[in-house]
Amino acid sequence: MLDESLLDAPDALARADRRGLLRGAAEAGARVRTAARHAAEAGIAGLNPEGRPRSVLLAGSGTAAAGVADLITALAGASAPVTRIHPTGVAPAAGALRWALPGWAGSVDLLLIVTADGSEPGLSLLAEQAYRRGCSVVAVAPRQSPLREAIDGARGLVVPMATAPYGEYDAETSAAGPGTLWALFTPLLALLDRVGLVTASAQELQGVADRLDRTAERCGPAIATYSNPAKTLAAELADSLPLVWTEGDTAGPVGRRFAAVLAELSGRPALAAELPEALPAHGALLAGAFAAGADPDDFFRDRVEEPEPLHTRVVLLRDRPAGGLSAAPAARELALGHDTAISELEPDDGTALEALAELLAVTDFAAVYLALASSARA
Repeated sequence: MLDESLLDAPDALARADRRGLLRGAAEAGARVRTAARHAAEAGIAGLNPEGRPRSVLLAGSGTAAAGVADLITALAGASAPVTRIHPTGVAPAAGALRWALPGWAGSVDLLLIVTADGSEPGLSLLAEQAYRRGCSVVAVAPRQSPLREAIDGARGLVVPMATAPYGEYDAETSAAGPGTLWALFTPLLALLDRVGLVTASAQELQGVADRLDRTAERCGPAIATYSNPAKTLAAELADSLPLVWTEGDTAGPVGRRFAAVLAELSGRPALAAELPEALPAHGALLAGAFAAGADPDDFFRDRVEEPEPLHTRVVLLRDRPAGGLSAAPAARELALGHDTAISELEPDDGTALEALAELLAVTDFAAVYLALASSARA
């Protein structure tokens, strides 16, 4: 259950936030600026590539790495195929994970490695394998890490990961924390801009940082729930099963990250799907046991000591539907036709990266508020 009273108690939120998650969300803009500076100092701005890579391969571990791969696929996939190399292993521990290049990877391909840890032997082995195959290798990793030494030995380029401005967060949650995503993502945006796969100039990255700062001001703990989009969304998702429906190229990875972070930070289930496929995929959930009015058991039994059952709630994330065609009206009709509440988020005008940044910031803040209010209630 969610302690909604905590949402409008900034001091209580601060006491509950032992992992520094709110600080991480608030500092996302600063992380973008620091990461962009690290990318420039590493020499990315001075690169003169000879054409585009045939494909982009991306490897890493944790929620942030998965989110980065999804975002890069959405942004660069139209210019070059983007393939995430999924880890294998007997456990999720850094020492147990292994990655392997696909058989076709070679000298015309670009391998990107992202990690907030840097101690994974499997990523070092992957860099060595890429060197033998002739792949170009670029990594974003902590400054003092075994992976950095391996990349240097493979004649690759390493960009130091931008750390938190006021110290690190809890190591167990940093991979899902809001600031980590931008620390890993920003240098790769600068790189892919140089090789012609995305448009992310230094000026545009500054615009992203500014949008993150403005969104953090709107979503901060001192702003009351009624005027705070992140707190409002968190309160609306209390005791619900979120169905995250997305529309637009960049909204898809935001929705999938939102579902992943909800599970990892607050232990809450959520399902994400893109419109219009979400309608048949999730339609049965609106009419089944999770429907708003569903109560399959005896209506007259005593429920005082029972927790509230989960009911579906649609979260509609939208950003520039392709060709101006939108399935949002059909989504609203389906949800409301089953008496299912719907929450909607749509970014303000701006560049595609700024819109992406706003959606990520609001959903990251909402996930943090849900995690804090749920843990306090427990």
